[in-house]
Amino acid sequence: MIHYALRCDSGHDFDGWFKDSAAFDKQAKRGLLECPHCASTKVERALMAPQVASRKEAVNPPVPAKPPAAAKVVSNSPGPMPAEMRALLQRMRAEIEKNCDYVGADFADEARKIHAGESERRGIYGEATAEEAEALSEDGIQVARIPWLPRSDA
Repeated sequence: MIHYALRCDSGHDFDGWFKDSAAFDKQAKRGLLECPHCASTKVERALMAPQVASRKEAVNPPVPAKPPAAAKVVSNSPGPMPAEMRALLQRMRAEIEKNCDYVGADFADEARKIHAGESERRGIYGEATAEEAEALSEDGIQVARIPWLPRSDA
């Protein structure tokens, strides 16, 4: 997976993950990328500083600092998820299923194999316990947990 900083034509900055640069180009050309702030589909890559590892870091990559704890969001009127958020998460699921390999409960093991160069480098998705996800993160393996909604066509 590749991470890009993105910017819409209104100047909103956000980020996205893609299987490779060709996947980004294809999605952008088809108007499938959407700004989460204003829903513009005119999205391009923003300037990013490259992450270049030294020879020493390539052998022993540094363990990134632990990210800050997520902020708690409080609502005075709890209720169903907004339709826009549901649609965005369903589109995200469709893109992940289209561009990544499903590895099921073997997610943590396969992520470690990819990180160690023992398995083909590719985007994967599957299930992991909170403990497995935390252990991967502590070992410098980037993972993301997302809400997995039922398919919109189901």
